[in-house]
Amino acid sequence: MSADEQKDGIQTTPYQEAGELAGITRLVDEFYLNMDSLPEAEIIRNMHPGDLTESRKKLTYFLCGWLGGPKLFQQHYGPISIPSFHTQFPIGYEERDAWLLCMQRAITVQPYSDQFKDYLLAALRIPAERVREVNAGEF
Repeated sequence: MSADEQKDGIQTTPYQEAGELAGITRLVDEFYLNMDSLPEAEIIRNMHPGDLTESRKKLTYFLCGWLGGPKLFQQHYGPISIPSFHTQFPIGYEERDAWLLCMQRAITVQPYSDQFKDYLLAALRIPAERVREVNAGEF
């Protein structure tokens, strides 16, 4: 699947494929449930505040814009550089993989097509790896 897919002759964005704001909210809620429950995710859970309300909102808003929908993160919080923001945390391979595991499990239970699930996980690997590279001083 490309960034935009033809569906019944109508072009859709990844944002639409993800179910727009409501669908992305469900994805993020499941992501954070995984972060709270998977032993492999403890390392990244400890980087977050006890109350995940604001974290959920920020990730939801970021994903909306990143997937081609409204730029809610920028509207509410201003510009962001995901790799630069995450330099405050020690993110290496283990942390990257824990984040991707939580996201992979969250994607799996969404009502997305298999093709979109594969696309989304592959697309999310790119910024996850970039965050790790920036933290390691690789460019």
